Amino acid sequence: MSHSVLNRLRVLFVDDEAPIRDVMKLELPRMGHETTICEDGKSALAAIDRNSYDAAIVDLRMPGISGWDVVEHLQAVAPDTEIIISTGHGNMEDAIQALRRGAYDFLTKPTKLAMIAGVLARVAEKKTLTNRAIALENRLKAVEGGPDIVGDAPSMERVKKIIERIAPTDSNVLILGETGTGKELVARRIHQLSRRAGMPFVAVNCGALAENLVESELFGHRKGAFTGADTPRKGLIEVANGGTLFLDELGELDKGMQVKLLRVLESGEVRRVGENDAFHVDIRVVCATNRDLLTMVEDGHFREDLFFRVNTFEVQLPALRERREDIPALARTLIARHLKRPSVPNDILSTEVVEVLQQHEWSGNVRELANALEHAVILADGKVITVDDLPTSLTRRIRRHRPPAEHSDGDRPKTLREIEMEVILQTLDKNGGDKPRTALELGIALKTLYNKLNQNQNHAEAG
Repeated sequence: MSHSVLNRLRVLFVDDEAPIRDVMKLELPRMGHETTICEDGKSALAAIDRNSYDAAIVDLRMPGISGWDVVEHLQAVAPDTEIIISTGHGNMEDAIQALRRGAYDFLTKPTKLAMIAGVLARVAEKKTLTNRAIALENRLKAVEGGPDIVGDAPSMERVKKIIERIAPTDSNVLILGETGTGKELVARRIHQLSRRAGMPFVAVNCGALAENLVESELFGHRKGAFTGADTPRKGLIEVANGGTLFLDELGELDKGMQVKLLRVLESGEVRRVGENDAFHVDIRVVCATNRDLLTMVEDGHFREDLFFRVNTFEVQLPALRERREDIPALARTLIARHLKRPSVPNDILSTEVVEVLQQHEWSGNVRELANALEHAVILADGKVITVDDLPTSLTRRIRRHRPPAEHSDGDRPKTLREIEMEVILQTLDKNGGDKPRTALELGIALKTLYNKLNQNQNHAEAG
């Protein structure tokens, strides 16, 4: 990983003294930073309106538009910019006042280059930590499950081996497979086994991005770049700097965005929406799709140069129906994950349930299996999962041919809570797991639905 790119800042330097500007014009780039030099407040305001900056070193005492005016404008339109005040020894009250107003630090004139380098290094470190925090928040919102890849089928063993070979490199990877086969899980595993593991992993579902906001989401924007851009925003590519960018559903990007993404991959440069100047990022790109990109290339819907750029290595994930021997172990892992336990007993699934799971076609693959098991765990209420706990979509054929059960005096009737929960889960299953639609159909508040599902999950965990 290139530390020079990772620690590189976009720095605005504002000072009305020409000798100081001449020195900074040479020294700041030598420190590795992309630098804009301004001779007065007027040119600084213009620069701020054109581009965003990670740090601004501003002399407070300037004729005309003062440094205070520059600071106030920065805080209004670019609150993410770290402001460093430059002031003479006799103006310490100004520096203290600036810190109270939110400035990051101050430098006293004459300033040693080592002090400037030191404060900018701290800004770079803060920026990296901020990006990690944003990436972690993004991960917590998007992640489904842990990093382990479950499965000993020959097809999965091949996947594991190629992951181990390619993860330590910085090569781009294209993951292919049907919807729900675990493409994001593989991408996370590649990241965790790479030397970027301590840096952000940022997952982007290209198919879920609003068409009019794709560019803003990926590249970021400055305040006022378009209607509704009330605050500046970092793009997800910038957040991933130093780490891994995972682009899921890559085939959903339109041709215009494909061109812009290709430019980033070729040059390592990103330009926020509404800005003139580009800045550098250091990222590894892992892409995934369930579409046939080669056919899309032939049909003119996907750029051939982008296809070859992202496809240095290719990982093909098998469908779940092609590795049925993995289903029992995978099911237990998903159940443990749902119950927030390290593991569950092997006999938590009845023999008949295992047979049903292994016979099902699983058009939705692991994601469909996870949803079915969530349904079953809630109905089983902490006991062994039986066929009656599975969604009807899996057991309709079995129930149609099953002889009527003989009831004994000892049979316990279902409680109202169990009947209510069964209705909720059947409706949830019918709606494909869509909770807002399920709540609307049941005539209850969405919060009530979540509460009832959580109560049953807590009851199952206690059992």
